[in-house]
Amino acid sequence: MFAVGHLAAGYLIGRVAGKVLNVRPNLSLLFLAAVIPDIDLLIPSVEHRGPTHSLIVFILLFLPVLLLAGTKAIPYFLALAQHSFLGDYVTGGAQLLWPLTTQVYGTGLDVTSSINLLLEWGFFLVSMAVLLYTRDLWRLFRRDRANLLLSTPLLTVLLPAFLRFPTYVPLELMAPHLVYLTIFALSIALDVKALLSN
Repeated sequence: MFAVGHLAAGYLIGRVAGKVLNVRPNLSLLFLAAVIPDIDLLIPSVEHRGPTHSLIVFILLFLPVLLLAGTKAIPYFLALAQHSFLGDYVTGGAQLLWPLTTQVYGTGLDVTSSINLLLEWGFFLVSMAVLLYTRDLWRLFRRDRANLLLSTPLLTVLLPAFLRFPTYVPLELMAPHLVYLTIFALSIALDVKALLSN
Protein backbone atom coordinates (compact mmCIF):
# COMPACT_ATOMS: atom_id res chain seq x y z
CA MET A 1 0.00 0.00 0.00
CA PHE A 2 0.91 3.61 -0.33
CA ALA A 3 0.98 5.94 2.69
CA VAL A 4 -2.72 6.81 2.38
CA GLY A 5 -3.84 3.22 2.82
CA HIS A 6 -1.50 2.60 5.75
CA LEU A 7 -2.54 5.82 7.49
CA ALA A 8 -6.25 5.22 7.01
CA ALA A 9 -6.16 1.53 8.00
CA GLY A 10 -3.93 2.22 11.01
CA TYR A 11 -6.25 4.95 12.25
CA LEU A 12 -9.39 2.85 11.72
CA ILE A 13 -8.01 -0.31 13.34
CA GLY A 14 -6.52 1.63 16.26
CA ARG A 15 -9.75 3.59 16.72
CA VAL A 16 -11.91 0.45 16.71
CA ALA A 17 -9.54 -1.28 19.16
CA GLY A 18 -9.71 1.76 21.42
CA LYS A 19 -13.50 1.68 21.33
CA VAL A 20 -13.62 -2.05 22.11
CA LEU A 21 -11.07 -1.73 24.95
CA ASN A 22 -12.59 1.52 26.24
CA VAL A 23 -9.35 3.48 25.75
CA ARG A 24 -8.90 6.73 23.90
CA PRO A 25 -5.72 6.41 21.86
CA ASN A 26 -3.60 9.38 20.91
CA LEU A 27 -4.43 9.99 17.25
CA SER A 28 -0.99 11.31 16.32
CA LEU A 29 0.64 8.21 17.74
CA LEU A 30 -1.80 5.97 15.82
CA PHE A 31 -0.87 7.69 12.55
CA LEU A 32 2.84 7.41 13.39
CA ALA A 33 2.56 3.71 14.25
CA ALA A 34 0.73 3.08 10.98
CA VAL A 35 3.66 4.20 8.81
CA ILE A 36 6.77 3.60 10.93
CA PRO A 37 7.65 0.21 9.35
CA ASP A 38 8.48 2.03 6.11
CA ILE A 39 11.49 3.58 7.84
CA ASP A 40 13.38 0.87 5.95
CA LEU A 41 12.96 2.92 2.77
CA LEU A 42 15.43 5.40 4.28
CA ILE A 43 17.99 2.83 5.48
CA PRO A 44 20.16 1.75 2.52
CA SER A 45 21.32 -1.60 3.94
CA VAL A 46 17.87 -2.79 5.06
CA GLU A 47 15.62 -4.62 2.62
CA HIS A 48 12.22 -3.01 2.14
CA ARG A 49 9.42 -5.08 3.69
CA GLY A 50 12.01 -7.11 5.56
CA PRO A 51 12.95 -6.81 9.26
CA THR A 52 10.95 -3.62 9.89
CA HIS A 53 7.80 -5.37 8.61
CA SER A 54 8.14 -8.53 10.71
CA LEU A 55 5.34 -9.40 13.12
CA ILE A 56 7.93 -11.15 15.28
CA VAL A 57 9.96 -7.92 15.54
CA PHE A 58 6.77 -5.96 16.30
CA ILE A 59 5.88 -8.33 19.14
CA LEU A 60 9.41 -8.32 20.60
CA LEU A 61 9.66 -4.52 20.48
CA PHE A 62 6.15 -3.97 21.78
CA LEU A 63 6.24 -6.56 24.57
CA PRO A 64 7.70 -4.17 27.19
CA VAL A 65 5.17 -1.50 26.21
CA LEU A 66 2.31 -4.00 26.44
CA LEU A 67 3.53 -5.15 29.85
CA LEU A 68 3.81 -1.58 31.15
CA ALA A 69 0.72 -0.02 29.57
CA GLY A 70 -1.53 -3.06 29.23
CA THR A 71 -4.61 -2.65 27.06
CA LYS A 72 -3.80 1.04 26.46
CA ALA A 73 -0.98 -0.09 24.14
CA ILE A 74 -3.07 -2.47 22.03
CA PRO A 75 -4.49 0.15 19.61
CA TYR A 76 -0.94 1.28 18.76
CA PHE A 77 0.28 -2.29 18.32
CA LEU A 78 -2.61 -3.03 15.96
CA ALA A 79 -2.02 0.21 14.01
CA LEU A 80 1.60 -0.88 13.60
CA ALA A 81 0.84 -4.52 12.75
CA GLN A 82 -1.77 -3.65 10.11
CA HIS A 83 1.00 -2.08 8.05
CA SER A 84 2.48 -5.48 7.24
CA PHE A 85 -0.34 -7.88 7.96
CA LEU A 86 -2.99 -5.99 6.03
CA GLY A 87 -1.45 -3.32 3.80
CA ASP A 88 1.72 -4.95 2.57
CA TYR A 89 0.33 -8.49 2.70
CA VAL A 90 -2.27 -7.42 0.14
CA THR A 91 0.19 -5.63 -2.11
CA GLY A 92 3.28 -7.64 -2.85
CA GLY A 93 3.91 -9.16 0.55
CA ALA A 94 6.36 -8.80 3.42
CA GLN A 95 8.77 -10.90 5.45
CA LEU A 96 6.21 -11.37 8.23
CA LEU A 97 8.24 -13.97 10.13
CA TRP A 98 11.75 -12.47 9.88
CA PRO A 99 14.25 -13.53 11.37
CA LEU A 100 12.84 -17.09 11.39
CA THR A 101 12.51 -16.95 7.62
CA THR A 102 13.00 -14.43 4.84
CA GLN A 103 10.05 -15.84 2.92
CA VAL A 104 7.70 -13.15 1.66
CA TYR A 105 4.05 -13.73 2.55
CA GLY A 106 1.34 -11.96 0.59
CA THR A 107 -1.09 -12.00 -2.27
CA GLY A 108 1.35 -10.57 -4.80
CA LEU A 109 -1.21 -8.00 -5.92
CA ASP A 110 0.55 -5.11 -7.66
CA VAL A 111 0.53 -1.90 -5.61
CA THR A 112 -0.65 0.07 -8.67
CA SER A 113 -3.47 -2.33 -9.51
CA SER A 114 -7.03 -1.05 -9.73
CA ILE A 115 -7.98 -3.31 -6.82
CA ASN A 116 -5.35 -1.77 -4.54
CA LEU A 117 -6.18 1.79 -5.61
CA LEU A 118 -9.86 1.15 -4.85
CA LEU A 119 -8.93 -0.43 -1.52
CA GLU A 120 -6.84 2.60 -0.56
CA TRP A 121 -9.60 5.00 -1.60
CA GLY A 122 -12.07 2.92 0.42
CA PHE A 123 -9.92 3.03 3.56
CA PHE A 124 -9.34 6.75 3.04
CA LEU A 125 -13.03 7.62 2.61
CA VAL A 126 -14.07 5.53 5.62
CA SER A 127 -11.29 7.08 7.72
CA MET A 128 -12.41 10.58 6.75
CA ALA A 129 -16.01 9.74 7.62
CA VAL A 130 -14.94 8.36 11.01
CA LEU A 131 -12.63 11.34 11.66
CA LEU A 132 -15.57 13.66 11.07
CA TYR A 133 -18.27 11.59 12.79
CA THR A 134 -16.23 11.04 15.97
CA ARG A 135 -14.91 14.60 15.91
CA ASP A 136 -11.37 13.16 15.94
CA LEU A 137 -10.46 15.59 13.19
CA TRP A 138 -11.03 18.50 15.58
CA ARG A 139 -8.90 16.74 18.23
CA LEU A 140 -5.99 16.97 15.81
CA PHE A 141 -6.40 20.75 15.75
CA ARG A 142 -6.35 21.16 19.53
CA ARG A 143 -3.24 22.24 21.32
CA ASP A 144 -1.30 19.07 22.08
CA ARG A 145 2.46 18.62 21.83
CA ALA A 146 1.88 15.02 20.79
CA ASN A 147 0.63 16.38 17.47
CA LEU A 148 4.26 17.11 16.63
CA LEU A 149 4.53 13.33 16.14
CA LEU A 150 2.60 13.94 12.92
CA SER A 151 5.87 15.16 11.39
CA THR A 152 6.71 11.62 10.29
CA PRO A 153 3.28 10.88 8.74
CA LEU A 154 3.47 14.33 7.13
CA LEU A 155 6.76 13.39 5.45
CA THR A 156 5.30 10.05 4.29
CA VAL A 157 2.71 11.92 2.23
CA LEU A 158 4.77 15.01 1.34
CA LEU A 159 8.00 13.48 0.03
CA PRO A 160 6.48 10.88 -2.33
CA ALA A 161 3.79 13.29 -3.57
CA PHE A 162 6.12 16.15 -4.45
CA LEU A 163 9.66 14.73 -4.65
CA ARG A 164 8.91 11.12 -5.64
CA PHE A 165 11.16 10.12 -2.72
CA PRO A 166 11.60 7.42 -1.49
CA THR A 167 8.81 6.25 -3.79
CA TYR A 168 6.09 7.92 -5.84
CA VAL A 169 2.36 8.51 -5.57
CA PRO A 170 0.14 7.50 -8.48
CA LEU A 171 -2.02 10.32 -9.77
CA GLU A 172 -5.14 8.39 -8.69
CA LEU A 173 -4.05 8.72 -5.03
CA MET A 174 -2.77 12.29 -5.12
CA ALA A 175 -5.99 13.83 -3.73
CA PRO A 176 -6.07 11.69 -0.55
CA HIS A 177 -2.35 12.31 -0.03
CA LEU A 178 -2.99 16.05 -0.24
CA VAL A 179 -5.88 15.82 2.25
CA TYR A 180 -3.69 14.05 4.81
CA LEU A 181 -0.86 16.47 4.06
CA THR A 182 -3.15 19.42 4.78
CA ILE A 183 -4.52 17.93 8.02
CA PHE A 184 -1.08 17.02 9.37
CA ALA A 185 0.55 20.31 8.33
CA LEU A 186 -2.23 22.37 9.89
CA SER A 187 -2.12 20.36 13.11
CA ILE A 188 1.65 20.77 13.40
CA ALA A 189 1.52 24.47 12.48
CA LEU A 190 -1.08 25.18 15.19
CA ASP A 191 1.08 23.47 17.82
CA VAL A 192 4.27 25.19 16.70
CA LYS A 193 2.45 28.55 16.79
CA ALA A 194 1.21 27.80 20.31
CA LEU A 195 4.72 26.80 21.44
CA LEU A 196 6.26 29.93 19.98
CA SER A 197 3.65 32.22 21.53
CA ASN A 198 4.48 30.95 25.05
